[in-house]
Amino acid sequence: MCPWQDVDHQSGLRHWQGRALVVGAGGIGKALLNELALRAPGLECFAGQRHLPAGYPSAGGWQPLALDLASDASLAALSAALAGGPPLRLVINTAGLLHGEGIQPEKRLAHLNRAALERSFAVNAFGPVLLAQALEQLLPRDQPCHFASLSARVGSIADNHLGGWYSYRAAKAAQNQLLRTLALEWRRRLPLCCVSLLHPGTTATPLSAPFQAGVPAEKLFSPERSARQLLTVLEGLGPELSGGFWAWDGTAIPW
Repeated sequence: MCPWQDVDHQSGLRHWQGRALVVGAGGIGKALLNELALRAPGLECFAGQRHLPAGYPSAGGWQPLALDLASDASLAALSAALAGGPPLRLVINTAGLLHGEGIQPEKRLAHLNRAALERSFAVNAFGPVLLAQALEQLLPRDQPCHFASLSARVGSIADNHLGGWYSYRAAKAAQNQLLRTLALEWRRRLPLCCVSLLHPGTTATPLSAPFQAGVPAEKLFSPERSARQLLTVLEGLGPELSGGFWAWDGTAIPW
């Protein structure tokens, strides 16, 4: 049974009014924006992305905002762009870095290099908590709100039985600790806010593309399915569960 299954949080997004920000315009991010247009019609949605692809803004009605999580100036500009409007009720960070030019998951210690470690931590660990810092003043004190960031089961220290993937595992574990610490502070300062780390499962996106071959078809989710599942999990969470690490089906993941 999910820990929150029998709890009435009255957090159904359909009745929320204000703004939502989804960071990362990739497969899951775009699917979340589409799902929010259906599930949360009272939320004005914004998409934050370093390079916005064609189709933004879309028929879904969300608005694009330039954002580089590795740039303090960009984070400050994001905060300024959203200041003065309705309260920011929902933030979901989907940005992540697993592979790219000069960076690949390490199979063994000899594959580690300093530059790849620094890039992974900049996006996967530092980015989410610095995003929270930039947006803190925009979150409401008198209404429920969510701040969620995609983590990964491989970031669980207790669940690490295979090794490898040093930088990605460590950066996600660091994100978990940073946002867990944030949740404890916000319990005092923003008592109606719920901070969550979310594992979406293996989703058919470019991030997971090189690693999908061994994934059973029933465990490889479409971005649309992942978006529905993640929002369902968030709707079941309230501030008393802030700081949790949750899988796509609502089960708790060990740290």
